[in-house]
Amino acid sequence: MSAPYHTIPLTPLRKIIAARMTEAKQTIPHYRVCMDIQMEALLALRQHLNADNLQNKVSVNDLIIKACATTLMEQPALNCQFIDNEIHQYQQADISVVMAVDGGLSTPIVKNANHKTTQEITKNIKDLAGRAQQGTLKMNEIVGGSFSISNLGMFGVDQFDAIINPPQCAILAVGAARPQPVVKNGSVQIATVMRASLSLDHRVIDGATGAQFLSALRELLQHPEPLLSV
Repeated sequence: MSAPYHTIPLTPLRKIIAARMTEAKQTIPHYRVCMDIQMEALLALRQHLNADNLQNKVSVNDLIIKACATTLMEQPALNCQFIDNEIHQYQQADISVVMAVDGGLSTPIVKNANHKTTQEITKNIKDLAGRAQQGTLKMNEIVGGSFSISNLGMFGVDQFDAIINPPQCAILAVGAARPQPVVKNGSVQIATVMRASLSLDHRVIDGATGAQFLSALRELLQHPEPLLSV
């Protein structure tokens, strides 16, 4: 009698993912903070940026990358790695962006994202994503980073908890932006709301610090005019 299943050997990429995620869950004391973010102003800014820019359209995720990089410069406690019982706090925001590739995940890095315009981030992401799918990224383009972003909103996911990518200490999980009822000025109105869930390493980052970062990020995404500057 044949077995009621067939065996799928782990690819080298899947073995690496399995080992790193197991290490992360076993060694990092994860906790999460979540906030709802109203997205109308950010969506309007994206529409403005793309009005005369058909060749290099900015995505919502590109704007979130820029906003995270800006916030990390104001809240540097999250812009760090934990290595050999030392906290390495970085002066530039190197944002690892989690991407699905054939057979697994890749984490290409938008380096010095705090010094790049949103349009430059868009071009950088398109280049990295293309080469990630081809498997031609260099090691220094995927290893390192000071902070990570994982976005499943395009798949209709409302909320999820992401696993920290060691030796980093934080990762932002982004869900879909959907119309929802909210209370504004004492009345119920419809707003486009995105849920953001921030996973943090409690060895390095305490709850109040994580909450302050997420609150500052929400403020920037809801009032995104500063994202137009470098």
